[in-house]
Amino acid sequence: MYAVIKTGGKQYRVSEGDVLRVEKLNADEGASLDLDQVLMVADGDDVKIGAPVLEGGKVSATVLRHGKSKKVTAIKFKRRQNYKRIFGHRQQFSEIKITGISAG
Repeated sequence: MYAVIKTGGKQYRVSEGDVLRVEKLNADEGASLDLDQVLMVADGDDVKIGAPVLEGGKVSATVLRHGKSKKVTAIKFKRRQNYKRIFGHRQQFSEIKITGISAG
């Protein structure tokens, strides 16, 4: 059984027991949460697709930890103009473990 969920503007295909990194969530470490934007749930040949969200669909997850990913840098550069700007940032993430999938 797997589901397609939407969180942080991205879509993820998840199964029970999966650990994945998503955009930072407002939840404490160790807290359980329900992700209610379920786009699709499949259990073998039984596939339920939402329009756009599946009514009553729910994915339960537990927050394992919060953190920052590796630094991403970008450069602005103009040749022969003595102009170079380097900037970057570290994106925050939440690592969650999927504990249950419900089609509703």
